[in-house]
Amino acid sequence: MSILPPHRLDLAGHRRRNGVVPWVAYHGDDGRDRLIEAVAAADLRGRGGAGFPTAVKLRAARARRSIVVANGCEGDPLSRKDAALLTLAPHLVLDGLQLAAHAIGAGEAVLCVHAGSPVLPSVAAALAERDDLVPVRVAEIPRRYVASEETALVHYLSAGDARPLGKPPRPAERGVRGRPTLVDNVDTLAQLAMVILLGPHHYRAARTDLVTVTGAVRQPGVVEVPAGSSLTAVLAAAGGEPVEAVLVGGYGGTWTADPRGAVSGVSAVYALPPRACGLAYTAEVLAFLAAESARQCGPCMFGLPAIAADFAELVRGGAADRLARRIPLLTGRGACAHPDGAARLAASALRVFAADVEAHLAGGRCRILEGVA
Repeated sequence: MSILPPHRLDLAGHRRRNGVVPWVAYHGDDGRDRLIEAVAAADLRGRGGAGFPTAVKLRAARARRSIVVANGCEGDPLSRKDAALLTLAPHLVLDGLQLAAHAIGAGEAVLCVHAGSPVLPSVAAALAERDDLVPVRVAEIPRRYVASEETALVHYLSAGDARPLGKPPRPAERGVRGRPTLVDNVDTLAQLAMVILLGPHHYRAARTDLVTVTGAVRQPGVVEVPAGSSLTAVLAAAGGEPVEAVLVGGYGGTWTADPRGAVSGVSAVYALPPRACGLAYTAEVLAFLAAESARQCGPCMFGLPAIAADFAELVRGGAADRLARRIPLLTGRGACAHPDGAARLAASALRVFAADVEAHLAGGRCRILEGVA
């Protein structure tokens, strides 16, 4: 099974390649139950980073006057998989969006992308070709890192403010305009369509993951690999080169020096070249994350800038003892998971690049930077 075609498919091409959704099998309330049961049997999990069981989310949002929101914003600068789907296979995403709307009984669907996104022409052309039961509205979201978090989308669609909200209530309980809302990543929705088009058992045997690979590879971009592939296989699919370490999961992910582990549900990996400093790269990412905060709770307003400043000081050879104290204070305290991701990134960098930390503390330059002096 390949979810990404080699070129953009119009509706006719999509149906020739993937087939037509068998709506007759999912008619009525019993059909909605069967649809959700098929998703559960496929063990489909969210592709937006959390990996939460999709069937559980569908059941939670199933209610009268519910809304389904497709998240195609892709706020992480290292990820391009959602853009690839909306550009090359928009009808697969829209099939999944309609199936999700049917499963929860939604009468309204919204597809969210960042303002001015290059995927907009492809999405508009695809919608013009379709005559779906549930109308789909495209919403352009501000181009901010945290604006694509699910409660930030709900907040923007309700009040025009793309800042995250605290939980509970979750969107399935009280979402857009107070109505039960399912928020799913567009990759998840495309996979949902494949579950129904292939059947859950065939899907489980043939499923693939889309991963954006950048950095020290010969062919950077979105690769499609069998589910459960090792990080080594993912890098090889992009023409892997020797690397110093790999950042798994984008800007809110973790560094690893061991490429043998399985990668599942990860949107992006960055391969750090051998002659690059992982601490310096991490300092740049932390500065970006601090600048992109919603500035509405303490961990974001004060904690992220403090850790970014501490990390920049470490790269210059300053003390690192404050980092060890501050990093744990960010976790689990924000209105969203933005501070948690930054803390996770920083902690993994200190662990994976421990030898470089000592070198920076000793003289302000690590072994890598000294090697290119």
